[in-house]
Amino acid sequence: MTNKTNGSTVSRRRFIAGTGGVALSLPWLESFTSRSNASDSSDTSAPAQRLAFFYLPNGIVRRGFFPGEGDRPLPAFAGQNNVWRFEGKVAPVGTHPLTLTPTLAPLHTMRDRVSLITGMDRIFQHGTDSHAQCASCFLTSVAPFEVENSAYPLARTLDHIVADSIGQTTPYSTLELSCNDHKNNIESIYFDNMSWYGTGHVAPSMRNPRNVYDRLFGTRANTRFRNITDLALGNARRLQQRLSNSDQQKFDEYFEAIRTIEKRMDRIDSMKVDLTAAGIERPAEHLPRNEYIHLMGDLLVTALQTGLTNVGTLMVGPERWTTPTNWEGILDKPHSHHGMTHNPGQHLEDLLKLDRFHVSAWARLLEKMDGIEEANGTTLLDNTIFTLGAGMGDGTTHQYNDLPLVVAGGKGKLKLGSHVHCSTGTPLANLWLTQMHALGIKSDSYADSTGMLAAIQA
Repeated sequence: MTNKTNGSTVSRRRFIAGTGGVALSLPWLESFTSRSNASDSSDTSAPAQRLAFFYLPNGIVRRGFFPGEGDRPLPAFAGQNNVWRFEGKVAPVGTHPLTLTPTLAPLHTMRDRVSLITGMDRIFQHGTDSHAQCASCFLTSVAPFEVENSAYPLARTLDHIVADSIGQTTPYSTLELSCNDHKNNIESIYFDNMSWYGTGHVAPSMRNPRNVYDRLFGTRANTRFRNITDLALGNARRLQQRLSNSDQQKFDEYFEAIRTIEKRMDRIDSMKVDLTAAGIERPAEHLPRNEYIHLMGDLLVTALQTGLTNVGTLMVGPERWTTPTNWEGILDKPHSHHGMTHNPGQHLEDLLKLDRFHVSAWARLLEKMDGIEEANGTTLLDNTIFTLGAGMGDGTTHQYNDLPLVVAGGKGKLKLGSHVHCSTGTPLANLWLTQMHALGIKSDSYADSTGMLAAIQA
């Protein structure tokens, strides 16, 4: 690599080695894209393609999420999977301008970068609880009843199938995260994992942000240093001078992002201590919810940014967990999200607050990714297909039809900025097949797909 400023040559691996052996990946830097250093053949100017998911447990409140359902009557609780379709005015099949409902309002600044997909269905395979197949089979690669001797239509999931193509050059082919800090294990693994190597073989999600941090960056073994940034920057300043001016700025921004993650972890620990001392009623084991979700999202984005992984999943909570959870800054006391969905009349406003918070947490990540520059004038969001969704259309009716889905990113690969309403019975697998093709993975079908979504194909 020849630096634009002083003509000196340094390769990406030499630069990383110059940080003192710290196991720390770097974001894309234009100074590493030159082909002048033939010995460093791993350098490339083409941005990596990524796939990520932001999963919502226990469904959503439809009247706040879906356009045209603001006057939808609150449904009564229904025990198992149902087909519940709103009889009011809904969008006809086709592509429409994007209407941002109260729950989707946090996406305003990103409205041209997202598409709302409605009308997509799944088939519930009777034999388990409704929630058990929500997350666990959300990305499954098989149709219902295809797996013999299993109550779950579950085989290798989309993240791992895609990682076979775009995740083989990264340290971690996939990254699985979950914002579930409960330790009582009242449910089976099917309620708290959406990523699977195969039938019965879970890719367990990581829940502790410090463990995720140490796994990704691996520098805290040296306890003499409080921050990895202090260690890495102390050894990297000399080589940093060889970067272009724009790369020096990106380098500083990146390390500041890592330092911000560390500070957020410290703030969570401090909040736990302060809340305990104040005698506030809260489950003692729980992390402050809003900070927890933001932190895990930041870890996912940083892992995608630095090439630690190209494929990631984040569950913002577990399915059907009845243990109360504290929602500092959002709700005034601990609640069971699942329990609230069974009585929407009593908890409607709080449920709407949680739905909007979850969407705002995702929107925050989209905005962050859209500000991270990559090769060829693109951003991290441009090079990532990032889907928000739930495996249940409504937490009260437990319906598997008309799922809530919003797709972002994938510039040049997907058509976004609209509301796409699918015909009744369109399988969710059609969306996954479309995303596979957008990532260059050609397949005739996926699970119970019947075709691709032409409305979002670029």
